[in-house]
Amino acid sequence: MDDMQKRELHIVPPPLIQNAAAVALGMLALFLLILAVSELKQFRFIGSGVTATNTISVSGDGEVFAVPDTATFSYSVMVSNAKDVTTAQTEVNTKGNAIIAYLKGEGVNEKDIQTTDYSLNPHYEYGEAACRNGYCPPGRQTLTGFDVSQTVTVKVRDTTKAGALLSGIGAKGATNLSGLSFTIDDQTKLEADARQEAITDARSKANELAKQLGVSIVRVVGFSESGYQPYLYAKTMAMDAGGAAAQSAPAPEIAVGQNKITSNVSVTYEIR
Repeated sequence: MDDMQKRELHIVPPPLIQNAAAVALGMLALFLLILAVSELKQFRFIGSGVTATNTISVSGDGEVFAVPDTATFSYSVMVSNAKDVTTAQTEVNTKGNAIIAYLKGEGVNEKDIQTTDYSLNPHYEYGEAACRNGYCPPGRQTLTGFDVSQTVTVKVRDTTKAGALLSGIGAKGATNLSGLSFTIDDQTKLEADARQEAITDARSKANELAKQLGVSIVRVVGFSESGYQPYLYAKTMAMDAGGAAAQSAPAPEIAVGQNKITSNVSVTYEIR
């Protein structure tokens, strides 16, 4: 009888309860696994996860050189002291249209020719009044005509033609040729190359600094970049109002040179 009572004390849970307990334990284990993976992933992102308390910051510089592929310059067409507005505008428009037609004929795309200013102003001349008995009355201004000017900016995508174009438009009456500059039309890849050089330079400095400090680099926790592209400008040209210098002068030899694209970065590393 005692043996039967002892056997009755070892009650086995029903299968349903066992299955439920197994499922609960499985879900808990899965939850803990997902939580652990999520925490680990946070450390893959810069600035995420545990805030870094021990850091070093270094700077890096990178630069690349490239031959410009685009030339830009400006010119003006002007008429001074024309007898009336119609005469002034007719003369400027005739010269201006002829120059634009010439540029198009030389292969300059219409979208690369832009009028940046067109002005019409009265032209005054000042005369001094005669002095009488020690008194000199103020001078008087007299309207004698009208001044008209048109300024155009041109982008040339074949830099080998820049010199000939400058001479050509000067011979056709353009004045105040100025602002000749050389740029790179699409320098995205060059900027990326300069940035990569700067990052490599910063990484090298960080490794050397960590070695000197006796520490190890853990991860990047901060990054910033600044850069600028100094252009190399050709010498500014200037003609007299009649463009006479351009009519007799040969085409200038334009030195394109090279442009420098730079990148300056600052990188912060966590150390331990």
